[in-house]
Amino acid sequence: MSVNITLIVIMGALFAAGIYLLLERSLTRVLLGLILLANGANMLLLASGGFAGRAPLYASVIPAEEYNDPLPQALILTSIVISFAVTAFMLGIIYRSWVLGRQDEVQDDIEDRRVASQSSFDAEDDAEIPIETTEFTPQEEAEEAPGSQGLGITSKGGRD
Repeated sequence: MSVNITLIVIMGALFAAGIYLLLERSLTRVLLGLILLANGANMLLLASGGFAGRAPLYASVIPAEEYNDPLPQALILTSIVISFAVTAFMLGIIYRSWVLGRQDEVQDDIEDRRVASQSSFDAEDDAEIPIETTEFTPQEEAEEAPGSQGLGITSKGGRD
């Protein structure tokens, strides 16, 4: 199997441009980055399929080596459908952002900035754990506690 170097170079350029556009704050540029990444992935699948052969329709006179693998084409078709759905979703988000805020850029969230400025203390992970972790009071303390009726229940469960 040989590789078409032109497809590889174009695929690399599409991936590089797509990743660059994904890192922008403008939603329209993010959408263009997603489209470029999807096309780069399609070219990767096309390049991995090898050279074109005969259609994968069975005929007894055609040797098996001349058939084309239908899996890359099926994956490309699936990728096209998924990228179309993501594009439609992103267009909806861009439209909604434009209607609400008349801007296309994602702004910093004030709450995210506040959380990021806090120290890394986590109350659950960093707190000291007491040696005794039971939530039940010992029987002697329970009998002496105000409001106990002193039923006289022994530790074995029987009555005095």
